[in-house]
Amino acid sequence: MAPRLFSRRRDGRVDVRLSADGRAFVGTTARGVVAAERDVGHPWGAGLHAPINPASDADDPLAILSRQSDLASNAELVLATLEEAVLTDAEAWAWFCTLQVALRSIAVANGLLDDDAWNAQGGPLVEHVQTIQALLFALARVL
Repeated sequence: MAPRLFSRRRDGRVDVRLSADGRAFVGTTARGVVAAERDVGHPWGAGLHAPINPASDADDPLAILSRQSDLASNAELVLATLEEAVLTDAEAWAWFCTLQVALRSIAVANGLLDDDAWNAQGGPLVEHVQTIQALLFALARVL
């Protein structure tokens, strides 16, 4: 059985058992979210800046600003805690949210919005997406 990447400690915090390569992957992903947040021309921009619920916040600049602020704050918190062995719930949640945002952005940027598009892809993009999914499932088990 493979070791768990994340586990809940008795004190309530989350142990991070990622290798250096795993941490580098999470860091690269978080830096991608930060870069996309700061550069509207970034390939992930469409996934980051699209309204989550178009009916409620498409025309509400305060809702959009609040969501963008959360995205950047979470990704920056991931980068700040990248080398930590133990995370608080808030830090683990920031990791989870940042990975979710990255996954959504990659899917939108690459048109991976249905089974046919997914099945037509291969190679590094599929491996990248599957790695993010594996990290999300591992984090979800402890949150």
